Amino acid sequence: MIPIEAINKKARAEWIRQLVFVGPAVVFFTLIIAVPFVLSIYYGFTSWNGVTANVKWVGLDNYKQVFLEDDGFRTSFWFTARYTVAAVLLTNLAGFGLALLVTQKIRTSNLLRTIFFLPNVIGGLLLGFIWSFIFVKGFAAIGELTGIGFFELPWLGTSGTAFWGIVIVTVWQYAGYLMVIYIAALMNVPPELMEAARIDGATRLQLLRSIIVPLIMPAVTVSLFLTISWSFKVFDLNLSLTGGGPYGSTESVALNIYQEAFRNNRYGIGTAKALIFFVIVALITMLQVYVTKKKEVEA
Repeated sequence: MIPIEAINKKARAEWIRQLVFVGPAVVFFTLIIAVPFVLSIYYGFTSWNGVTANVKWVGLDNYKQVFLEDDGFRTSFWFTARYTVAAVLLTNLAGFGLALLVTQKIRTSNLLRTIFFLPNVIGGLLLGFIWSFIFVKGFAAIGELTGIGFFELPWLGTSGTAFWGIVIVTVWQYAGYLMVIYIAALMNVPPELMEAARIDGATRLQLLRSIIVPLIMPAVTVSLFLTISWSFKVFDLNLSLTGGGPYGSTESVALNIYQEAFRNNRYGIGTAKALIFFVIVALITMLQVYVTKKKEVEA
């Protein structure tokens, strides 16, 4: 029979190990995530400019103003919702298409994987400034030389073209990252299952629809979750590429919250908007994960 002292000593040693390895992460999570989140809930019910010590409790007034009076927030949310739908669909289709391409037996597959992934390495702000130059200067020069209407469009000058400009840059940046996720899923599709289906006379489209897509649904779940969260939270690309223009037509919710809190110095309303936004995005992502997880199958 093991002595009680030995059991207590072992338990203390286990607690010390957990404290050493997990403790710093818990402390940093508490200071960086948990405490600011709780404070933001509090400030959402106050009138505060984010600078002075004068914090006035206003209750639900901030939320009433956001829902009933703030047309800018509704406009930015409508833009963000449309942008998210377009970006999520096109980025996942592009990433999956690239994954199918580079998993074929071609000599340059490794080189292509590197090239397609490289845009994801560039930061959002820098990427926005680069593509702003491409849209304004590069496309204009190509349009003058070739006369092709696509390059002569005012890409950042109208609300419609600016919207698609942001979508194009988003797809260009993130498709390579999703490609890596889809490659890992495609490599795990049993080759004997594919071979048996081919022997039975299945076409490429039937293979894709009936075997490949159902078996890579875990990757689809992850990719959809990532792209939905990325698209809803878009800020740096939006700021550097269009700045929310023209006339606020491409202002994302994250940029609207930033403008409200740090430029208009209305921190209370800004945090109220942030909390509303957090709840909506959390509900959408949880619904997406629930729906796609139900469609996952095992080989």
